[in-house]
This record gives sequence, structure tokens and C-alpha cells, in this order.
Amino acid sequence: MKTTNDKTRMLHMIEVLEVQYPLEPLMLKARTPFQYLVATMLSAQSTDVQVNKVTTELFKKYRTPEDYASADPLQLQQDIFEVGYYRQKTKHLQATCQMLIDEFNGKVPQTMEELIRLPGVGRKTANIVLNRAFGIVEGIAVDTHVFRISRRLGLSEGQNPTQVEKDLMEVLPRNLWGRVNRLFISHGRTLCTARNPKCRTCPLNTLCPYAIANISVT
Repeated sequence: MKTTNDKTRMLHMIEVLEVQYPLEPLMLKARTPFQYLVATMLSAQSTDVQVNKVTTELFKKYRTPEDYASADPLQLQQDIFEVGYYRQKTKHLQATCQMLIDEFNGKVPQTMEELIRLPGVGRKTANIVLNRAFGIVEGIAVDTHVFRISRRLGLSEGQNPTQVEKDLMEVLPRNLWGRVNRLFISHGRTLCTARNPKCRTCPLNTLCPYAIANISVT
């Protein structure tokens, strides 16, 4: 159970990060809910830069769920090859698009329960689609940056993204849930990197157990 001190510390950290990162980081480029769904599915184990490079041409060639579902799998694999794990992603994309056609009239559903039924769509993807495409905040998208930083900051000891999301939702007011992913992505790309984090220059280093321990031994 999170304490009042945990919640106060979390709010202070969010305030600090909002000053540090006032601008949106580079995110997936998409214009429609369906494009957001496809781009987010492709982003697993890839970078936004790489996904945006691929989807620039992909979205011109494939415009509807029917286009993906009826595509030759080998051709689709070739079209998304650069994002990695292209065979599995092709399988999930085609199965998801077929489900959209069969069960949702070709539309992207707007609830967590329905989205996570789609092949290859977990809570992270669903949270991003709901937030970015529909302005719905159902939870907190826990990607590799959010997972790493939440644990370093002592906000969660969760061993998987679902546990970390639950801990963050407990400690943070709902009206701030939508900001966490953006701020932690920015922080993870610039200072709190996976390797060689820049703890000495981090504005959270007096609040972060990882930074305090890291600085004390260097």
C-alpha cells in the first residue's frame, strides 16, 4: 500500500519533470485511430524513429483493415521488415485486422476490454491507442522507459509492466496518468538511460534511490 509520502514524492517528481521536459518527445506519427493501432503494434522492440520511417510508406499502401487482412503475408513482412520481429508482427496485424472486420465493423474499439482481445495488443498498446487516438485515459502505458524509471525511482518493485502500472496508478492521481508515459520517455531518452544514466545531472537525483546510491559510490 502506497503512503502519503509516496504520493507527495511522486507529485513533486512529476512537477520537476514537467519543467525539465515542456515539449512533447518524438512520438509515433498517425492521424487516425486505426493508424495509431498499427503503428503502436509495430513499435514493440523498435524505436519511434524506425516505425515512423516504415509507416510513411506503409500507410499509403495499406489504408483499411481489409487491406492488411487480405495482403500477401510475405509481402507485408517485406513492407515492415525494418521494424524487427516482422513475421510475428505480420501475423498479429492480419489477425487483428480480421477481428476488426468480423467483430467491430472495421473500427478500432474504444475500451480497454475490447482492445486487449485483439491479437498482439496488450495493456501498453491499448493505453497508448486510447489516450492518443481517443483522448481516453484508462491506465498508464508502461514501455521500457516507464518500467525502468519507475523501478529506479522507487515507485514500484513490480517484475512486469502490469504490476508497475498498478503501482503507478495507485500513487498518482488519475488526472495525471496520461502524462507519465510522455515524461518518462523524455527522461529515459535523455538522462535516465538504460546504460550509464546521468545521475549527477539529473534533477531528480535527491529524490531517486537509484541516483543516491549510484552517486555515493562514484
